[in-house]
Amino acid sequence: MSKTNTSFDFDQVIDRTNSNSAKWDKKVLEKRFGDPNLIPLWVADMDFKAPEPIIEKLIQTAEYGIFGYSILPPSFFESVLSWFKRRYGWDIDKKWLSQTPGVIPALDVAVNAFCNSGDKVIVQNPIYYPFYPVIENNGCRILLNPLKLSNNQYTMDFEDLEKKVKDPRAKMIILCNPHNPIGRVWTKEELTQVGEICIKNEILIVSDDVHCDLIFPGYKYTSFATINEEFAQNSITCTSTSKTFNLAGLKISNIVIPNQKLRQTFRNTQTNFGVGGPNLFAVAAMETAYNNKICENWLDALLQYLKENLNFLKAYIKEKIPQIKVIDPEGTYLVWLDFRELELEPKELEKFIRGKAKLALDEGYIFGEGGEGFERINIACPKSILEAALNRITEAIISK
Repeated sequence: MSKTNTSFDFDQVIDRTNSNSAKWDKKVLEKRFGDPNLIPLWVADMDFKAPEPIIEKLIQTAEYGIFGYSILPPSFFESVLSWFKRRYGWDIDKKWLSQTPGVIPALDVAVNAFCNSGDKVIVQNPIYYPFYPVIENNGCRILLNPLKLSNNQYTMDFEDLEKKVKDPRAKMIILCNPHNPIGRVWTKEELTQVGEICIKNEILIVSDDVHCDLIFPGYKYTSFATINEEFAQNSITCTSTSKTFNLAGLKISNIVIPNQKLRQTFRNTQTNFGVGGPNLFAVAAMETAYNNKICENWLDALLQYLKENLNFLKAYIKEKIPQIKVIDPEGTYLVWLDFRELELEPKELEKFIRGKAKLALDEGYIFGEGGEGFERINIACPKSILEAALNRITEAIISK
């Protein structure tokens, strides 16, 4: 009999310290942050169990006992297509899909496939820090199109983008939608303006949409490729269940490439890199996540819990530590905190967060220019852990 039920306990604290967790392992914390006893709210995975139907499916797959080479069954593709049609009205053709063991490997393949050594790739900083080595390790150069911060909200700088795309070595822009770390969910109008500027200047648009299912009420995710056919034919969109259902360790992403020529070039480079498709556990988990109604209900409940955590964080900071400003996210479970009022240099702020507040956060400066004085905090954890972390910041500021 199935143990699956529709009650979801996101308040449950699960000890992850002895689970080989990159986020919680004490040796990792000691090596990366200098202290094994910090509360880790840094890397983007959640401290919640995956939905029960996924766990049951993985157990069933393991109990079969044979782990030979596997294929992607038609039901796998049907689940992906159904999810994006049902949730976002996006009609994806099965043949557009390629699989990679994560979004960053997909970006690595894309830069290598469509850029030559010395070419430039545009990013909108502050940006998810693995984008930088993806570009540079493929012999390319980073071209910054900094986001503008005004009235506690970030917007794109289209005037600057117009200038950057004129660079004869600029070949690609990597978007992030929703944006990590600032939490913006780009509007259809903003994406349209990006598309018009880039396509006019023959810039390929690659979009990391790994957080697309994690959108707060009042906001709407729009895939760049759905705006019009011209945009679709000049785009590569990276999606996954990894953030949505806390499956990052299973290493699976779907890369949507409507243009046949781009798709074939991407796949040829995949083959050259030896970046193959996912393993049978990842396939089973993704298909279950996209097909099972309980998983979808779990996601809806998760979004409500994340919103409650966000509201708690904002109210707490406003009341007890108003020196910190919250950049209100529209999506993701990552919150960009502005510590600049403390007037600490980046390394001083890092020392303050680790040494006095006893927290492991992602320092703002690692996200590139414009990140100095900020910290990224992961709120996808039980409220009790979040509250404990905020209490530590409060105590550290009081004793500063």
